[in-house]
Amino acid sequence: MKLTVTHRVFLAILAANVIIVLSMFLIMQWSVDRGFLKYVNQLEQNRMDRLATKLGRAFNAGGGWESLRETPDTISRLIGEIIAENPTQYSPLPVAGDTKQEHAQQADPAGRRYYRLEKRIVVLDAKRKPIFGSSNPEDIEIFKPISDKGTVVGYLGLLPSKFVSDMHQLRFVKEQKTVFALVAMVMLLVAAAIALPLARLLVRPLKKLAAATSHLSSGRYDVRVSVDSDDEFGHLSRDFNALALSLDKNEHARRQFVADISHELRTPLAILGGEIEAIQDGIQELSLESISSLQVEVFRLNRLVDDLYQLALSDVGGLAYRKSDVNLTDVLCEAIDRVRPILAERSLKLSTLLPQEPVVVFADAERLAQLFDNLLDNSRKYTDCGGTLEISLESAHGGATVDIKDSGPGVTEEERGKLFDRLYRVEGSRNRSSGGAGLGLAICRNIVEAHEGAIEALHSPLGGILIRITLPLSVGNQ
Repeated sequence: MKLTVTHRVFLAILAANVIIVLSMFLIMQWSVDRGFLKYVNQLEQNRMDRLATKLGRAFNAGGGWESLRETPDTISRLIGEIIAENPTQYSPLPVAGDTKQEHAQQADPAGRRYYRLEKRIVVLDAKRKPIFGSSNPEDIEIFKPISDKGTVVGYLGLLPSKFVSDMHQLRFVKEQKTVFALVAMVMLLVAAAIALPLARLLVRPLKKLAAATSHLSSGRYDVRVSVDSDDEFGHLSRDFNALALSLDKNEHARRQFVADISHELRTPLAILGGEIEAIQDGIQELSLESISSLQVEVFRLNRLVDDLYQLALSDVGGLAYRKSDVNLTDVLCEAIDRVRPILAERSLKLSTLLPQEPVVVFADAERLAQLFDNLLDNSRKYTDCGGTLEISLESAHGGATVDIKDSGPGVTEEERGKLFDRLYRVEGSRNRSSGGAGLGLAICRNIVEAHEGAIEALHSPLGGILIRITLPLSVGNQ
């Protein structure tokens, strides 16, 4: 039989209660045995006080211990008088099969009920020499003085009983232990009755999470679980909801990504197919112009596929990074020199603010060049002709900061937060003829993150966008 979590929790709670109840039962039994034996010994010690008084009188009447030593029955008679005050206390249990003891009790029920007590009594004279008793005086810790007219004439000792032997006492102890056993059984039954619903209550949030996880694994990313507590189950429920939300967003982004990629690939393919079909049907002549038009679409398709490949490599960490100490100023200057002629064609004014001293970072120079080429080309494409482009570099607090500012057109704050999303393009400012597929900035973000840096899009004081890149300086240059 396969145990469910509810059954396991139930058994765990029940086992803990069984151990607790059993421990309490054993402790109570030990306490009753010890406490009752102590109580019996205390009663016997109280009777020894009266026996010591009687022995003092007998000493006075007999003229000393010699007469009592010669007549030990006198001391036995005094012990019998003490026992007679409560004859049931010293009634021994009959031994099964001991017909002699049974007949003795039937013939003389009050005769020698005190025989066990008598064997434990020791009487010493004033010099602590034995007068009566077979027990070893050294085993007795407390001796009561026997006085005659204020003078100590001897000592009376009682060897404490190590176990309860009286029939009535044993019956009482047995009844108490029976009551304890019944109470323990009732406690276990109550614990079992409480443990099962308690186990179900504790496992209920886990069952909800298990059911929600099953729906999540089947593709239902809209499933959520209620958060009813602030304990571990509550934290787990919140984490589950966050995971479901993240999976829902990722699934939506995946579907959107597939739809956008399909659209991006379909456009140049449709143009290529249409122009080739027109040439085949004789509607359009095969000329250098038509070939050039086809080549433009092939180039655009090839660029899109290459961007997708680069993005896929950066996602899985497949881009090779050969990092070393690199002067960031030199890398940025080389990228600016490459884009300067193209900026001049669009009448874009370029200004730079770069430090004279080296700004050394631990990075891959080729990937940083790819990063700056993408960003500067992006600014060239989406800045109106006659606009301005400002590039600055500074280092402080263990990091290097590169700011790329351009003039209008600008974008809203909501649009700036999506610039680094894949295939995202701001409507009205980007188009397929002059812009790309919206993968360049996503690749830039992956390159920066691979260098343990950060990239963000802010509002530019010039009216456009400010791209800010922060990279950590090399350890030896911080």
